[in-house]
Amino acid sequence: MPGRAEILPPSLPPRGLSRTESAAYIGVSPSLFDELVKDGRMPRPKRINSRTIWDRRKLDAAFEAILDGESRPENPWDEP
Repeated sequence: MPGRAEILPPSLPPRGLSRTESAAYIGVSPSLFDELVKDGRMPRPKRINSRTIWDRRKLDAAFEAILDGESRPENPWDEP
């Protein structure tokens, strides 16, 4: 049976990603990805039968919500 890479065209990335693929997708190790899921910065997975998969679109949204190194929450008391 051909793998996912042989079935889908390169222009159509898979919607559901494994834990390892999800970690690589956002650029972290699987163990750090586990921490991000545990503390709520990354979404929880979906279960489809025996498969555990993450929705690529939810990963994108969660990644966008993480503050940049230069960003900080607005605090009116910090104004000069």
